[in-house]
Amino acid sequence: MQKRSFEHLSRRERQIMNVIYRLGEALVSDVRDNIPDPPSYSAVRALLVLLESKGHLKHRKVGRAYLYKPVVSRDKTRHSALKQLMHTFFDGSAENVMAALLGSSVKLSEDELEKIERLIKQKREGKENESV
Repeated sequence: MQKRSFEHLSRRERQIMNVIYRLGEALVSDVRDNIPDPPSYSAVRALLVLLESKGHLKHRKVGRAYLYKPVVSRDKTRHSALKQLMHTFFDGSAENVMAALLGSSVKLSEDELEKIERLIKQKREGKENESV
């Protein structure tokens, strides 16, 4: 099994992983129903097998079909992707990430800003695992 790295996935492979993360687990037909301009059933099945060989998915048999689910949780994947993004584009600096987010054209609601403030406060107090 190869090392799981999302930076080397194709656009279609990322679409498939996004669908499976959103659904929790999925059949080939579920994936086809949830991606834009889907390829054939056999092409989706081949991509699922490829993603499994890369270590991103595992499957279990349900009747005659395979039900695919992620090997790594969505939260762990998010943290890994954020770490890679931060390293690649922001010199490994969380401050640079926040400055880019707050200085961008992304509109944050008052609720989102309050949640960010609470997260910062929790981090300062050493309570980063509490929910917002």
